[in-house]
Amino acid sequence: MAKTPDIPAFGSAYALTRFFMRLAIFGVFAALGQHGFGRTLTNMLILAFAYCIVVAAIRREQPFGAELTHFDEAAAYAAIADLAARIS
Repeated sequence: MAKTPDIPAFGSAYALTRFFMRLAIFGVFAALGQHGFGRTLTNMLILAFAYCIVVAAIRREQPFGAELTHFDEAAAYAAIADLAARIS
């Protein structure tokens, strides 16, 4: 039986791309929100934080390892949510 080719590991580049794409989407949705940009963005970032924690736990990722994981994303979302809450 033929061996399937290995899938290339993108590592931290994949996590960074995923982070910035979500951040851009959240920015668009927050701009369209009816409760104000800051409040809507803060709420979406808190939900993203919770989602990343759950996904990291399900995947059993190591927090703060050599490559970026969902735990690192969750920390970034929490920091940005705190900043957005303080500003708005």
